[in-house]
Amino acid sequence: MKIPRLIRNSFLMMGRYKLRTSFMMLGSLVGIAALTFVLSVGQLAQQKILEMVGRVFSDSTIVIHAGGGMMMGGPRGAATRLTADDIQAVAKEVPGVADWDTQQSVTLPVRRGDATDNAQILGESERWQRVWNRTATRGDYFDETAVRASARVAVIGETVAQELFGNDDPIGADIQIGSAPFKVIGILEPWGTDPHGMDEDNVVVVPVTTLMRRLSNLDKIGMAKLLINDPGQAEQMKVQIAEVLRQRHALSTGQPDDFSILTATEVHRVIGEIQRVIFLYLPLVAAVSLVVGGIVSASLMLSSINDRIGEIGLRRAVGAHSADIRLQFLLETATTIVVGGLVGIAVGYAVAEIAANRMHLGTANPWLATALGIAASSVVGLLAGVFPAIRAARLEPAEALR
Repeated sequence: MKIPRLIRNSFLMMGRYKLRTSFMMLGSLVGIAALTFVLSVGQLAQQKILEMVGRVFSDSTIVIHAGGGMMMGGPRGAATRLTADDIQAVAKEVPGVADWDTQQSVTLPVRRGDATDNAQILGESERWQRVWNRTATRGDYFDETAVRASARVAVIGETVAQELFGNDDPIGADIQIGSAPFKVIGILEPWGTDPHGMDEDNVVVVPVTTLMRRLSNLDKIGMAKLLINDPGQAEQMKVQIAEVLRQRHALSTGQPDDFSILTATEVHRVIGEIQRVIFLYLPLVAAVSLVVGGIVSASLMLSSINDRIGEIGLRRAVGAHSADIRLQFLLETATTIVVGGLVGIAVGYAVAEIAANRMHLGTANPWLATALGIAASSVVGLLAGVFPAIRAARLEPAEALR
């Protein structure tokens, strides 16, 4: 029997046994949809993470965070004893520090007239542009004089500008942060969203001294970022920085650090763990569901052979070979699972697009997920059809017609 005729007959059988076909297709659909979703969103998440890390954390970066424990992947202690003087001492006593910036942040309402926006307020030094590699695309950034004087000046993100000013020019205008008035002197370079879905343009940057004295009444900083001359010395400098901070904080031997230090080594390790989860463990879970769907399909096809013994015997009696019967059942199973897989690709991609839009990850690329989905459903379909096909082909015509 010719293969096109067998495929056509497979579709006829799918229509004849609708309930069985639906269950077989459902198992394939769920598995392939999950695989497509994981791969599509995983690719976008990886690109977003690498883009974010590349912007703010190069190999020449060391980040010091207030609080003990671990950053990125673990808890931190509640103690906050880090000060700007600590970072100044580190920059002075540890050789190889090229530049540094201190940071504190709070979330406060920002108002202009009747317009209000709840934004993240970043208190930074005059070195913020160089250290964090983000500039003011319009207007100016504040200088050292403004930091020393705790000036009420602000550089706002594009989202804040849109929410408060619409189409008006914000430069030179007055806004209110919390209960304090500020003058807008610049607009920040757009950064979009981070992998957590947080809008990096919904920020206002003010002098760190202004934030600490006029907005939050704090005398401690939340974190600091250092740029070093030689990335190869990062781990050695981490040890030296820890020694300086422990001495300044009067920590005795055995007492845990009340700060965290992050170098490129830890960042690369965390990124590696994230990539393993995205591209190994999550696809593995989806693959398991696909295999389970294949087993269910094979079981249903095996049970259907008992209902089709008369059909098999009749076909054998009129001249069909065992190879024809084997190929027919193999194609029926494979066709059912592949059709379910194709529907699963469409469903998975649609869900991935919705998720990517909500997480501001961009547009999903369907090609890798589509290729793997078609290949996976085809392989599972063929494997699931092997045993039913062999069993059907072994039936003797005389026994099947009884």
